[in-house]
Amino acid sequence: MLTKKQLDLLEFIHKRVQADGVPPSFDEMKAALDLRSKSGIHRLITALEERGFIRRLAHRARAIEIVKLPESLGGEPTAAFKPRVIEGDRPDGPRPANFDPVTVDAMELPVMGRIAAGVPIEAISHVSHRVAVPGTMVSGKGEHYALEVRGDSMIDAGINDGDVVVIRETSVADNGDIVVALVEDQEATLKRFFRRGHAIALEAANPAYETRVLPEDKVKVQGRLVGLIRSY
Repeated sequence: MLTKKQLDLLEFIHKRVQADGVPPSFDEMKAALDLRSKSGIHRLITALEERGFIRRLAHRARAIEIVKLPESLGGEPTAAFKPRVIEGDRPDGPRPANFDPVTVDAMELPVMGRIAAGVPIEAISHVSHRVAVPGTMVSGKGEHYALEVRGDSMIDAGINDGDVVVIRETSVADNGDIVVALVEDQEATLKRFFRRGHAIALEAANPAYETRVLPEDKVKVQGRLVGLIRSY
């Protein structure tokens, strides 16, 4: 299944190829989808290629070939999904006696609404929906929950607007941890945690935002970041 942005981009490329015989440039794609940077187009292109809708050809300008279209754009109905096994390198010789194949499992976590990576928003205490995450992401002790990120103050830590962060519940944190902090029992925000004497510094990972320094009794740690889920 494609996201709306992926579908919009595929439709735009398809129409341009039909009309002009060549795909649009990245600048044209960026303008058509009203994106702020080409990096967003690169991510969408990669996602479409991974899903088998387009193919990028080496050593050619604007080298994008449409391989298939979804039904909504006039393509053939999609056959039932059949996973492919890709053989990877492995050492020669017999496997160890204690070898046990790794089972990839998943579990559902409650998404407790949205967390601000920017200006703090109201404290979050309700479940909006649930999300499946790899079991290895929640292998530590304690309860876990997820939050949808809003804002760009943590982009230099690789956390973008729209990402879903996985949080392990805890009330303590070490300096440098990325935490969910509850400010004055009203606002929740995602920031790096630093203790400065009897004060707490909540530091953004974006130079456009100032570090907030608050009395320690005004900040409560609600959990630490342990994972991130991103949709393209």
